[in-house]
Amino acid sequence: MGHIHIRQELENTARAMIYGAPEGQDARILADKARALMPSDKVLVHIALDDARMAELKELLGFFAPDVRVVEFPAWDCLPYDRVSPGSDIIAHRVSALAQLLDWEQESARYARIILTTVNAVLQRVMPREALKQAALSVQVGERLDRTQLERFLSGNGYIRSETVREAGEYAVRGGIIDLFPPSCSAPVRIDLFGDTVETLRAFDPLSQRTQDKIADLTLRPVSEFFLNEESIERFRAGYRSAFGVVNGADPLYEAVSAGRRYNGMEHWLPLFYTHMETLFDYVPGAAVTMDHHADQAGTERLAQIEDFYQARRTLEDAAGRKKPGKSSDVSLSGAVYHPLPVDQLYTDGAVFLAGAEMLSPFGGPDEAVHEGFAKKGRDFADIRALPDGNVFGELKKHLAALSRKTLIAAYSEGSGERLKTLMETAGIGPFSMCRDYGDIKKLGPGKIGLAILSLERGFAADDLAVITEQDILGDRLARKAKKKRQADNFLTEISALSEGDLVVHVDHGIGRFVALETLEAAGKLHDCLKIEYAGGDKLFVPVENIDVLSRFGADEGTVPLDKLGGAGWQARKARVKKDLMIMADGLLKIAAARLLRKGPQVHVSESLYTEFASRFPYQETEDQDRAITSVLEDMGKDHPMDRLVCGDVGFGKTEVALRAAYAAAMEGLQVALVVPTTLLARQHYKNFMARFAGTGLRIEQLSRLVSAREAKHVKEGLADGRANIVIGTHALFGKGMKFANLGLLIVDEEQRFGVKQKEKLKELKNNVHVLTLTATPIP
Repeated sequence: MGHIHIRQELENTARAMIYGAPEGQDARILADKARALMPSDKVLVHIALDDARMAELKELLGFFAPDVRVVEFPAWDCLPYDRVSPGSDIIAHRVSALAQLLDWEQESARYARIILTTVNAVLQRVMPREALKQAALSVQVGERLDRTQLERFLSGNGYIRSETVREAGEYAVRGGIIDLFPPSCSAPVRIDLFGDTVETLRAFDPLSQRTQDKIADLTLRPVSEFFLNEESIERFRAGYRSAFGVVNGADPLYEAVSAGRRYNGMEHWLPLFYTHMETLFDYVPGAAVTMDHHADQAGTERLAQIEDFYQARRTLEDAAGRKKPGKSSDVSLSGAVYHPLPVDQLYTDGAVFLAGAEMLSPFGGPDEAVHEGFAKKGRDFADIRALPDGNVFGELKKHLAALSRKTLIAAYSEGSGERLKTLMETAGIGPFSMCRDYGDIKKLGPGKIGLAILSLERGFAADDLAVITEQDILGDRLARKAKKKRQADNFLTEISALSEGDLVVHVDHGIGRFVALETLEAAGKLHDCLKIEYAGGDKLFVPVENIDVLSRFGADEGTVPLDKLGGAGWQARKARVKKDLMIMADGLLKIAAARLLRKGPQVHVSESLYTEFASRFPYQETEDQDRAITSVLEDMGKDHPMDRLVCGDVGFGKTEVALRAAYAAAMEGLQVALVVPTTLLARQHYKNFMARFAGTGLRIEQLSRLVSAREAKHVKEGLADGRANIVIGTHALFGKGMKFANLGLLIVDEEQRFGVKQKEKLKELKNNVHVLTLTATPIP
């Protein structure tokens, strides 16, 4: 029975095990299943094992069934009961998919429809349909649009305000022009208002920011799975107190939501924002369900894993010694409270939809099988490649000649496709015709062989089609570069230094957690391997002789999310950091060159006034301290900008060096800015400066998040017109609209604790002023 007859079999069968469905053929079967459902207006939900398998099916369906509409619904990319939020792109993708399902509910089936999801995703409860229906805002050309209402909608539904819109979920407001990037759109949209009327809607290029095609209307959906409006905030507060009792002491999550602010990891309390939760299948009632081979077992394992994470949170409260009777809470080492919600509020056991799902199997079925997928795995030429004189292309030519059906050669990329085509033509195989999708395959004439770019690992043979892949012919496509090996005595020392739970970084896969050193048998030999755990519970075993691909994670491990095996996030971050480093290096070189060419403000303080100020120091200067003060004052007296680092342990008088330098500069009419990484440090310095500068007539200000908006405005005005002499602050000093009338000295305390973007701002301030850097950390 051929592939063309599967539809009738599927229509007449309520539930079955679909045997004979290898990779590639499985997509064709799903497409036929979806087409068979069209008359009933129903959709097909396919449950893949994981995200990689879902992406693979999406590509295969795009090639073999371009007429079928496919929506992907991924799971969160964080662990159950994590302290971090799922990725913003994942959240936007999920909400966009749910919104698409709501749209399908209103449409008659003009095309076959498939929802691709994963085991992890279907076990997770989702926001109710009614809430998502109400969270929509329509924008049309020629209609009135309340700008305040639009901004309230965007901020309350997860959009992030930025200067320039480049990523999905961002928006920017510039007068009558509003830029935003809805996740359902392939490009950001520019709304041009004339008064309160929408004059034009245009897509624009996120890189060049130039407008492109006109758009007639736009429907905005959330980019968050919860809403921060008055109703949802109050519901969360009431639900939180009901579940965990009255909030006593610091509870960052509760405080953030109460203030209408987002908090990292708050999605793990999603049910508290709604009256009830639903599942993916509530969005597609009556849907037919299929799943990957062993997806049911994966579901059982996932539920056990979720329960383990929940119990771990419960156990941690005992370890912290802060257990409250009848309450479930976890207090981390950092002191942050974590009250986990019961498993059944966040997850469903999936028994109903998993039990009723048809399972795809790549293997042949028993004689009594209800129906078959009618395909088997294709010819693999590994046996010919293994022969010393094996002629793979000669054997391929014979195999193709024996086939009495349409044939497709699948290559991984355009480059490898061209190379493979040349090799086959040299062997007398051909002619070839490029195929963009299955429609082109059906048009192949007698004797023609299809050639397509399709990342299919292994081929398959069905009654009407044979697919042979590049890997079937040439073997594994990736030739790994030989890597230098470390000396055995070195790597054994490093392994002994690792402890269970330490974070490590793999050069290709990113951040994982070291679990244990295990001995595995491979090819009849025993190998010592480091077991590394990644997001989603994935495991990677690294032989000890390859430990050079690992390094210890060097930052605070508190809330670092693990990378996903096979994900693109790690490689993207590496490329981004490399690019940023090149830009930063270029900027540093330019600043260094500019500082050498520029003239700096010379500082010559009155000796009598300086002596009086120095005499207020209640201690005797140490030799090193006195030498540092003298060197700083000498540098400030030269005609080019100073750039000096003072390194000393905490409590050894670095602040006094800064006080003397600040006094000398301020008395010469120059403004001084002292930048610190934390609000607490800013407060301490402000207190010290106010005490030491009392009676000097110099005006000292403070700028941090503890300062009210009115005070901050007053400080900025004083710095801009020169009335303020010295300012002490955090990164608020880099804020928009900051101007100095005559900045002459920049003092930076613990620069290494600032973020990358904050350091970029520091570089702008350093260009032509004296710079004094204080640190307790030795810097090479």
